[in-house]
Order: sequence, then structure tokens, then C-alpha cells
Amino acid sequence: MSYQTINPFTNQLIKEYPSHTVEDIESAITKANDLYHSHWSRGDITQRLPALNNFADLLEQRADSLARLISEEMGKLIEQSRGEILLCAKIARYYAENAQRLLAPQAYDSELGEAWVEHHPIGILMAVEPWNFPFYQLMRVFAPALAVGNPVIVKHAGIVPRCAETFEKLALEAGAPQGAYTNLFISTEQVANIIADPRIQGVALTGSENAGSAVAAQAGKMLKKSTLELGGNDVFIVLDDCDLEDAVKVGAQARLNNAGQVCTAAKRFIVQKSIADSFIKKLTQRFSEVKIGDPLDESTTLGPLSSRGAVQKLQKQVDAAIQHGARVLYGGKAIQHEGNFFEATILTEITRDNPAWFEEFFGPVAQIYIVENDDQAIALANDSHYGLGGAIFSQNIDRAKRLASSIETGMVYINSLTDTTPELPFGGVKRSGYGRELADIGIKEFTNHKLIVVSK
Repeated sequence: MSYQTINPFTNQLIKEYPSHTVEDIESAITKANDLYHSHWSRGDITQRLPALNNFADLLEQRADSLARLISEEMGKLIEQSRGEILLCAKIARYYAENAQRLLAPQAYDSELGEAWVEHHPIGILMAVEPWNFPFYQLMRVFAPALAVGNPVIVKHAGIVPRCAETFEKLALEAGAPQGAYTNLFISTEQVANIIADPRIQGVALTGSENAGSAVAAQAGKMLKKSTLELGGNDVFIVLDDCDLEDAVKVGAQARLNNAGQVCTAAKRFIVQKSIADSFIKKLTQRFSEVKIGDPLDESTTLGPLSSRGAVQKLQKQVDAAIQHGARVLYGGKAIQHEGNFFEATILTEITRDNPAWFEEFFGPVAQIYIVENDDQAIALANDSHYGLGGAIFSQNIDRAKRLASSIETGMVYINSLTDTTPELPFGGVKRSGYGRELADIGIKEFTNHKLIVVSK
């Protein structure tokens, strides 16, 4: 597999990276395994946590240079890249400050005697991560794993090797020991071989549905615990009693952030009929005001997609949607530019026999569906292969809560775009995957929940 840094704004090759060898892989697993069987993993948690605080300090101190690295490598707007780095610092510090409490023994009442559950590390984790949040995706796995005492080996996406390499260097500089975090430039076939290794005990993947299926199959075959965070086709439900201006403003942001390359981006706008015309008019106006350009320019509001291939795939999806009857209200085309730009796009009149009904569009393309009432909104929302996030806009919070409870998805935000923060669990259902990252649930995904009973 080729690991290359190509600036998506210019499509200029910056650097190529050689793949790691079979010997490199064996060395990485051996170091991680030795660390797992050392006092570092088995000893007091407090010896591991300072490295997370140090990591947070480094990220905050170097936020500008690290943000620039992200923007140059995958095209994220510089302000959003800066936000990603600072979010990573929050995650590292959250687990540094809370892991001991989150992993504390839990007592159980039992007629058999005194009983409690302890949370212990299970071994080396293999992580496979995507390019769209090249630091955040890594930190979601690394921070809780380090706190628990599970070493991590990572295969990052082929288009963000500089981010992958830099994250490993930062982890070591922060005080994580050799073997706690290892980046490998390897192929998907080599990932399968690593998962099969008996020293690997868990697998975490964020990525496409196909990648998740392949990794989960290999993990299951080898009886390894796995977590998956895959695609999303998230709804953004706009009820007739919403604050319309706020719904439009947040809706545009929720679809166009990171050029629409977000698993939890608003993709299906489900709007009640009485306000549909107004919502569509205002959203179209918002989309028409975006400014494409260099992601390093603070005034740019819509950056490039991550690669030329991403533009081609998105164009193919939009064209197929149109061929099956969808109507373009705005945009619909790749932009003629040396970089990888696609117009902010709005599609409507999508029927259930249109492939767009069930697909995830990973780019700045909004789908609008019009419904008569709450029941139709929920039925449409749940008619999806995915179930990651979602949003509901209404000034009647009780009404919004009822709808939120009825949506088949892992997360619902009321009067906000789908967001993330260290103290809240992140993950989905259906083909969006299983398991959770972050918060108390995430740190316990790869632990041995060991029951101990003192008999009466």
C-alpha cells in the first residue's frame, strides 16, 4: 500500500513514505507484548496517567503547527483543524483526570458474599483509523487504552502518513513508553495477519462499512473483541415549531463542516411541510454564500475534499441520484480547480428506489425530505441501514425528547448538530457499527471485567 502526503488544495505530492516490513511488524508486536506483561501495564494506574497530561500540554502548545499539518494533508479548514487538536487535548486530559475513578472497582450485592468487579487490561489492541479526523480518531483509542494499560498498534489511512507519524512521536515525547503506541505503514492484508496473532486481544476500527465488515470478520474468526464506528446517514429533523433561523444556521454548518466528510454530519434533512419552503430557501442561501479556497486561509468556508478519488466518487453518487429522479436545487458538480473541490449541493425528490435513499454521501451534499407530521419523520428517519447520530430542532423540548427516543440511532442531539466531547459516549447501531468510544463506556470496552467474590 502506498502512503503519500498529497496536498488536496494543490494535488501536489509532498512526500512518500516506505511501508514497514514484516520484521518491523514483529518488532512492534514484541515490544507491545513485553510492555503488556510488565509492571507498566499491571501496576498502579497513576504511573500511566501523567503521559496523558503531558500529551495534552504538547497539543495545546503546538496547536497552530499541528493544525497546519492536518489542513495541508487532508484539507480541513485551519480553524476546524485547530479545534480538532484542542479536542484531542481535552480527551487526553479527561482520561488523565478521570480514568482512576472510571476504572474503580464496582461493588455488587450478593447472597454469596462480598463481591466486586475490577477492570483490568486485556492486551494489545489493533486499531485501524480513517483520514477525516487524523488526530482525533487516534486519540479516541489511545487515551483510554493507555489509561487502562493496553498497548496499541495502529494502521492509519494511507493519505495522512505525516499525521500518523507525528502522533506517535508526540506520544513518546509525552512519556508513553516504547510499545505503548506504534504506528505502522502496512496493508490491509497485513492488518489481517496482525489480528490473527495470538498476542493481539482487541480490534478497534473507524472507517467504511466494507472495511468494518472485513475487520470484524477476521476478529470474530480469531475470537477477538472488536468495536466498529462506520458510516452514517444522519437525520436532521426540522419540526414546525423550531427556531427556523437557528435550524438553518446550524443545519448548514452540520452539513458543510470538514467539507461534509464527517460520519455524523447532517445528511438527510427531514423537514415538516408547513415550513419546508422557508427552510429550503434559507438553506440554499447559506449554501450559495460559501467561499471555496485554501484551507489555510481563515476566510475560506468550504475546503477541498481529501482526494481526487473522493470527488470522483461523490460525483458518481450525485449523478446516479439524478438519473433515478432526484432534483438538484443547488450545486451538483465538481468545481474546476487544481484542488479537490465539490459544490455545496442540495438534492430533493429522492424516492425509496433511488440509491441515494440509503447511501452515505461523504461530501457537501444535503438531501431534503418533506413530511407531514412527527410519525412520518420518525418512520423516514428509521428507514436507513445506518444509525450513528442525528439532530432534532424544536422549541417544544418534551416533543423533541419523544422523537429522540424513537429514532434508531446511537446519538441524538436536540437543537444542536451532532457533537462530541470526552465525557459523552460515541457510537452507533445497525451498519454504523457497535461498541462505544469515549466516556465511561469507551474506557471499559477493552477491559477484563473481573468478578471477585469473598464467600460468606
